Amino acid sequence: MNVDSGGPDRAHQRPDGLSDTTLRALGSLSKALETTERARGHLYSFHQLTGTADLELDRAIRLLREAGHSAWADKVQTEIMGRNVIPGHWTFQIIEAYNDTYYQPFKDLEHAAVERLAGGRDHLYEAEMKESRRTAGHPAHTARPDTAP
Repeated sequence: MNVDSGGPDRAHQRPDGLSDTTLRALGSLSKALETTERARGHLYSFHQLTGTADLELDRAIRLLREAGHSAWADKVQTEIMGRNVIPGHWTFQIIEAYNDTYYQPFKDLEHAAVERLAGGRDHLYEAEMKESRRTAGHPAHTARPDTAP
């Protein structure tokens, strides 16, 4: 068993001069970005679910024709299949606009703030929270992966 050194690695230690308030601010900024990552994932779910629904319309149209409802098949085909989900946009275009307009600028700004204010050390807020919640000497509460049993 490796011996726990008692603290996080250097990349997860607060640099000299970083105030508690700045640490909390960076933690909050990181949390906001993580929430944005989740929102972006939901956009991809929306994209895939909408595409799956659109492809299923092929089957519905075929079955409507087989059942003798050609007028309804034509209506589904011309009114719904391939339709924009918002004016001028399919879901991939919404994702592209989101990425360019919001996600990438947010990600770049968060990265720049961590670089400038914390010397590029990411997850400092979480690292300090982990330290405050660890049980010293417990094998499942080691500070770093390289000190785990």
